[in-house]
Amino acid sequence: MNDTPHDTSDTHPDSTQEVNILSIPHLVLASASPARKGLMETIDLIPDEILPTNIDETPNKRENAKDYVIRIALEKAQTAAAQCPNSYIVAADTIAETGKKIIGKANNVEEARKTLTTLSGQRHRVYTGLCVITPEGKEATRRVCTTVKFKRLNDDELQAYLDSNQWQGKSGCYGVQSRGGGFVEWMNGSYSNVIGLPLVEVRNMLGGLGYPVI
Repeated sequence: MNDTPHDTSDTHPDSTQEVNILSIPHLVLASASPARKGLMETIDLIPDEILPTNIDETPNKRENAKDYVIRIALEKAQTAAAQCPNSYIVAADTIAETGKKIIGKANNVEEARKTLTTLSGQRHRVYTGLCVITPEGKEATRRVCTTVKFKRLNDDELQAYLDSNQWQGKSGCYGVQSRGGGFVEWMNGSYSNVIGLPLVEVRNMLGGLGYPVI
């Protein structure tokens, strides 16, 4: 008869892992942007749910870009939180500004031409407003700014870019991670902010509010 004690330590090898997985809070990205989702995934923040929000994004009269991005990010997050209680909500809004003028998304090619002509050879600022809401309802907001300098665009490259349709759906009518990145001479600040989600700030905000980011 074998009197060796039976080791049961591996009877349920996945039990600890299962508990750890179940203890991770539900994470919601309140955005339809594939770029924002992709950015979060690069730092292993995988949203459990993608929840685009339908809010009025019209700027208020005399509203500047700094205030606008915070207001819209907060409204997006609050709308998502109402639909997904007991979750961590991440929302963002990105806008460009030149002088004191907000530059949003163009509705047609002529608006895109006007915007890119304005940016040509000039500096502009890209602002992103961030909002995180915890499962307990605590709200935190932050604004990030990056200064971007465009090269001077000649008529042929402007027309070629407009023909590519890459201006569509983008604040400032360009994406720095695609063809529009060839127009950027330099930038001062967060690169991921210009894409639409400043990663260092998102990670710090979530971690500071109790979400396990390590």
